[in-house]
Amino acid sequence: MRNSTHRGGRRPRTRRPLALGALPAALLALICAGSPARADVRTGTHPDGHTAARPGAVRGPGHARTFDVAPARAALRRLLPRHWGQFTLVPDTTAAVDTFTVSGTAGAITVRGSTGATLLTGVGWYLQHVAGVDIGWPGDSIGMLPARLPAVPSPVTRGAQVPHRYALNDTDDGYSGPYRSFEEHQRQIDLMALHGINEVFVQVGAEYPYYRALQGFGYSAAELRQWIPGPGHQSWWLLQNLSDFGGPVTERLMRERAELGGRIAEQLRGLGMTPVLPGYFGTVPPGFAARNPGAATVAQGDWAGFDRPDWLDPASPVFAKLAAAYYAEQRAVFGDSAMYRMSPLHEGGQTGSVDVGAAARAIQGALHAAHPGALWAVLGWQDDPTAELLAGVDTSKLLILDGLSDRYNRLDREARWGGAPYAMGTIYNFGGHTTVGANSSVWIERFGPWRDKANSALAGIAYLPEATGTNPAAFDLFTDLAWERGPIDQRAWFADFAARRYGRPDPAAAAAWEELRTGPYSTSSGLWSESQDSLFTARPSLTAAGAAYWSPRSMRYPAGSVRRALDHLLRVDPALRDSSAYRFDLVDTARQALANHSRVLLPKIKAAYEAEDLTRFRALAAEWQDGMRMLDAVTGSDPAFLLGTWLSGARSFGADRAEQDRYEYDARSLLSVWGRRSTSEGGFLHDYANREWSGLISELYAPRWAHYFAALDEALVKKAAPREIDWHAFEAEWAARTTRHPNRPAGDPYRLAAQIAAALPPAAAGR
Repeated sequence: MRNSTHRGGRRPRTRRPLALGALPAALLALICAGSPARADVRTGTHPDGHTAARPGAVRGPGHARTFDVAPARAALRRLLPRHWGQFTLVPDTTAAVDTFTVSGTAGAITVRGSTGATLLTGVGWYLQHVAGVDIGWPGDSIGMLPARLPAVPSPVTRGAQVPHRYALNDTDDGYSGPYRSFEEHQRQIDLMALHGINEVFVQVGAEYPYYRALQGFGYSAAELRQWIPGPGHQSWWLLQNLSDFGGPVTERLMRERAELGGRIAEQLRGLGMTPVLPGYFGTVPPGFAARNPGAATVAQGDWAGFDRPDWLDPASPVFAKLAAAYYAEQRAVFGDSAMYRMSPLHEGGQTGSVDVGAAARAIQGALHAAHPGALWAVLGWQDDPTAELLAGVDTSKLLILDGLSDRYNRLDREARWGGAPYAMGTIYNFGGHTTVGANSSVWIERFGPWRDKANSALAGIAYLPEATGTNPAAFDLFTDLAWERGPIDQRAWFADFAARRYGRPDPAAAAAWEELRTGPYSTSSGLWSESQDSLFTARPSLTAAGAAYWSPRSMRYPAGSVRRALDHLLRVDPALRDSSAYRFDLVDTARQALANHSRVLLPKIKAAYEAEDLTRFRALAAEWQDGMRMLDAVTGSDPAFLLGTWLSGARSFGADRAEQDRYEYDARSLLSVWGRRSTSEGGFLHDYANREWSGLISELYAPRWAHYFAALDEALVKKAAPREIDWHAFEAEWAARTTRHPNRPAGDPYRLAAQIAAALPPAAAGR
């Protein structure tokens, strides 16, 4: 797959000594054996004591379970620092799995639940449906809570409608922030638990087991540090798409990231959630067969201009030995889990003479040798998983994470995958784009019928945007699918969302979200699951139709819906404007309205240029550049849109200036050139991760367009063809910079959004 968190001021990263590298895997496994115990695969019980949710598992009441409520209470204290003491969290030893009950009087709310995470889901339900506030991703309105929380009119019990509620795309660690602190990851875990997620992909530190294990198969530490990419690009290395970019990485960095990943996994376990860890399916460095007699490898060819790592035939005897070494090293740092992520041959790859069914059987066999009965999670994307792969495995121990559920029409997942269990997924964000919207009406139309039809194999939901933290409404609605007993009324849902998003009902807020509902949140399936990106972020051209090569080339909804929503949001009661939710939504809507206007303005610039009307061309080019200045200012007023946070996070992982510069390049290049010239140009990866962030607009996008308009202006004056511009060189120079940018917001969001509204033409009715 060619995928932002709430970005406030960055707290110092917590570092603890980690001496993992000094100990052999076998000794570490013995040391760690008393901590995360292996799951009992016969009963489906996880190491923390909660029952694993698997297709076909008995989920009735009466199964006694107990757990430590302290992690859930700690999360509650982080989420509700002024009100956490008014909640009593009670482990329910008799409730059905994934069930909570909320009851209580004013100031004394009791939540009973089957896991720590389910207790938090109950708190989330209370906040939304009783207290009428929202804790979104990002933005919240908890400042509107009264000092004494309101009573629950009568006890309410809810249970999850599907056992699997999976979150995080393989690319999330790259596009959402590869250099985040533990506290930032912890915040995201709290939010996912609050919204009913129970399975979370943990990628941070996944390089360390490879690094440790492969040193026993003929590779030096230095060779492996060169082969392993920088953190910003590791998502695609784990997908077997590339290697050797954004590094070399240091052993210290890998050990610290392994520690961070281990803490994330332990945080999930403490709440009764499943840390989904990367499994081993055969990725090896160059020259593996020459160093390991009996090994057979298959060159994987090209991915977007990158040489893919080789694939070790899983049926060869060396595979089982390397997989065992990998899982031992992984266990020593991350503990055990009941679920592992693997997608062999992702987006192409070469099978050579390998029998794919036999390879899949060997991959699952190696997984079960290390983790008996563990679930293999595979991404449903393009042609994967193939019939050949599915024929080689025990599909009762497989879960397909369908990334295309809302993208295409006439889908029959049972027929396509032979009845293998799958989770209905959505990828409404690619590359971290800041565009709003989602095919939310498609989710509602499909989820219930797909789940309830005869012989349904639907066993969950999969929240899979390539980057998280950009779209709170989509996150709220998609995760609600798994907990609502009946079909969701989209109009009513958005009306309720508008009320709680800012802490109480408001006519202007309701009108704004009704416009957004009927516009960007009601796009249709057929070709796309994401809305169009901005032309301000596109590589300059008079015929530009999108920034990322694979993005929609035109508007997917009437632009007037966002323009009218901006006007309505500016009329929201001043008493509701202090919440981070309101400020984020106002900035995001103003940004989107201005971005949509770029598609109106560029054709006018083109017409003026082609008519050789220099005066009009200059006036329109100045209007475009004024728009970019307004865009940079308004995004600079909210912490979710700051380039400075992204860059300072990368630099915080470096031990010295050279290492800091290297990781900053890793982070910058992902946003711009993405890779080398061959991959940026030939692989069309440049601007794939475009986003309208303050700092990125003023330092890359605006100068790029100014440079282009200057060339066109010169051409009109000289009555000659415009000079050629090497855009890759322009962008690569930016990626190599180390200029500093603010990591704290500045300016008044309301005033800046109002300036944008005043500068934009009013929306025509129905457009």
